[in-house]
Amino acid sequence: MRRAGLFGVPRVRPWSWQAFLLGLVVVALSAVLQGICVALGAKLYFGAFLPGLFVLALVAGVPSAAFAALVTVPLVWWAFMPPFFEFNSLTSANADSINLFCLLAVLLIGLADLCRKTILIVSRGGLKHSDESAATNPQ
Repeated sequence: MRRAGLFGVPRVRPWSWQAFLLGLVVVALSAVLQGICVALGAKLYFGAFLPGLFVLALVAGVPSAAFAALVTVPLVWWAFMPPFFEFNSLTSANADSINLFCLLAVLLIGLADLCRKTILIVSRGGLKHSDESAATNPQ
């Protein structure tokens, strides 16, 4: 891991085994948090997984976050959708929850990737300005 120049955010190379291992750790920690939420009566199946995906994409990049999102869907289907700890056919409400999670995961991972690239640009000293602007007419 190396440190970015802004905010001390640790970064992992996106296609490394450490990134994918970090993805599995984030999914496991999110599942524990989701289990606590379910025990307290929450019915949001993917509520604890979305912030973890954002942080994972920010720290480790898009590939590991996409991997974690793909692992999350069958995990939530198996562990948190009734009947618990078995795969059954999805109701339309459960299928809608999975579709909404996939949409939000794509949007959050894309946003985190933009933030990651912005941190990289700022840590390198920002964008370089050229003498001519695209809006000026050289005539």
